[in-house]
Amino acid sequence: MNKPIRWTAIAMVAFFPLLPALAQSPGAVTYKAKCAMCHAADGSGTTPAGKATKTPSFSAPEVLKMSNAELVAATKNGKGKMPAYSGKLTGAQITEVVAYIHTLQKK
Repeated sequence: MNKPIRWTAIAMVAFFPLLPALAQSPGAVTYKAKCAMCHAADGSGTTPAGKATKTPSFSAPEVLKMSNAELVAATKNGKGKMPAYSGKLTGAQITEVVAYIHTLQKK
């Protein structure tokens, strides 16, 4: 096997596990890093932390009726036991997370 083909094969094997992460939206990446510990990967709020803080599911009627502006405000300023993420996430990151939340909602 010549060297260029060998290095290409090694690179493909090394980076293959990273492909799913590269394919995720920025909102999904931020959500998994900052939100999933309470809201759960599927948005159900069924994690131990979510249960302890009574985190509602994103599919709950009260959450489904929230506008994008209300979801952004809740994320920036905090709501109930949820801390504020203003200063921890950029405006763009918050908007991307809200867009990702909509993909988790079951209407």
